[in-house]
Amino acid sequence: MNGTLNKAGHRLASATEQLSILENREQQFPSFRAKTKEVLGHALKTAPLEILQVNLGKMCNQTCEHCHVDAGPDRKEIMTKEIMQECLKWVATVPTIQTVDLTGGAPEMNPNFRWFVEELSKLNVEIIVRSNLTILVTNKFSDLPEFFKKHKVTVISSMPCYSAVNVDKQRGNGVFDKSIKALQTLNGLGYGKEGSGLQLHLVYNPGGPSLPPDQHSLEADYKRELKQHFDIEFNSLYTITNMPISRFLDFLLITEKYETYMQKLVDAFNPMAIDGLMCRNTLSVGYDGKLYDCDFNQMLELPVVCGRGTNITDVTSKDLAERNIVTGQHCYGCTAGAGSSCQGAFA
Repeated sequence: MNGTLNKAGHRLASATEQLSILENREQQFPSFRAKTKEVLGHALKTAPLEILQVNLGKMCNQTCEHCHVDAGPDRKEIMTKEIMQECLKWVATVPTIQTVDLTGGAPEMNPNFRWFVEELSKLNVEIIVRSNLTILVTNKFSDLPEFFKKHKVTVISSMPCYSAVNVDKQRGNGVFDKSIKALQTLNGLGYGKEGSGLQLHLVYNPGGPSLPPDQHSLEADYKRELKQHFDIEFNSLYTITNMPISRFLDFLLITEKYETYMQKLVDAFNPMAIDGLMCRNTLSVGYDGKLYDCDFNQMLELPVVCGRGTNITDVTSKDLAERNIVTGQHCYGCTAGAGSSCQGAFA
């Protein structure tokens, strides 16, 4: 598949091309696989499966500058109801699964999104929706906050800054104002409010080739600024390191900062972060049912290795138990500094 175009009209590399770029430059840096084996004494392996992360498709109403999914309005890849039903079977039959994490693109744009959430709500698991917020203030989707509340959905939303200039630079003109409106709507329903039981978390990622600041301190800044200026409350802030893949990899190559950034990640390798890696307790399901050790591997088309296939229709949870995790140089992004996962810093 050919890559899409960025704002400057430059063709983004396809997953195959990205992987080739990373592999060709791999010798410049210590092998992540060897690094983790040195720390653990063995290959990186999975722990019991707790989170099923499901990518409902690459269609999105935004085209964010550093999107690792390369999502946008022109993407047509979408998960079918049949694949969703296979995911439901897993959730119903694998007792260790505690959370189903719905992502995209904008997962809400999948035509079967509401049906899927309704079915998941019957299975006694936490349901996370990773929303870009702006989708919630468009006419077709404006009732979703009420829908989320009805099904006690946890909302995790990208909010790379508490200032309009920085948010719009990374995510597009007008995104900040729409995001504020969506957050105020969610707050009005009880989301992010103490004692409501309705969880609202925000996500920060750096605007360039740098590591996130201290998560706890930045969360305090966000809570102060958003409360003072917009009367917005939320539960937690998650800081996530930009991974050297997809649009961010393209940015690094164009600006000739790839080597510098990778060296920064390698130098910041934290062995204490290995235990908390999300690939250990999370399984990522692509829109077509293919299985990956993490969402980032999915974007590089690096499926799980278990000897029984790579699609959710072909394998069972037992087939995948205690398998070796597929890694690459991009994995340094998850072990840099305080660690990085879909739930933020952890080390």
